[in-house]
Amino acid sequence: MVDRDKQTMIEIIATTRGTENEFEDTPLGMSLKRLSQDRCLRSKIKFNNSMGLAEVYNERIRADSDCDILVFLHDDVWIDDYFLATRVADGLNRFDVIGIAGNRRLAPSHEGWAFVNGDWDRQHLSGAVAHGTEPFGAITYYGDSPAECELLDGVFLAAKRSVLREHGVEFDSRFSFYLYDLDFCRTARKAGLTLGTWPIAITHQSGGAFGSPQWREALDLYKKKWAK
Repeated sequence: MVDRDKQTMIEIIATTRGTENEFEDTPLGMSLKRLSQDRCLRSKIKFNNSMGLAEVYNERIRADSDCDILVFLHDDVWIDDYFLATRVADGLNRFDVIGIAGNRRLAPSHEGWAFVNGDWDRQHLSGAVAHGTEPFGAITYYGDSPAECELLDGVFLAAKRSVLREHGVEFDSRFSFYLYDLDFCRTARKAGLTLGTWPIAITHQSGGAFGSPQWREALDLYKKKWAK
């Protein structure tokens, strides 16, 4: 494990609609219990949450804490990698923001980190994500990792609080649950930060909501914001 100091202490941030007791039965809740002996890891979970992800994430970016490294996660994620702290710290020594999957280019007609005009942008993707209803699910390999990227999948994002605050990078609260990750990546790149994928093993229970009415509404807002 990494040394315990402010530079390597990691704060895991997530929201959940359930109570604290109910959270213990979520994939992330079970994962944090499994990793409870790692003194480098702390968690800040918003229980009974009705706020957008961006608002909750920004609260922690602005907060004072002895943890400089922030990891933004969904509550339906199993952390399969018990060397999480080491891997995140190593990744942030190379990039300012890391994720587990991403796109190495920013196509004009992209509709997500992995899609252009509704099709997979396969030749430009990087990283890997497992999916399934149990931990250690079936793995989807997108491409070589680590790799410098323009967009990252919001299921897992990590950055140093000090770096985000120094460059004035936050999440846009208008993107409550969809496209917040793309917008955040664009904002970070505009501020001069580097983005990249890093090999970290997780299993995501959900396949996402690509194409849903709420997602399309967020896409319209995203396109208007970045039209120039």
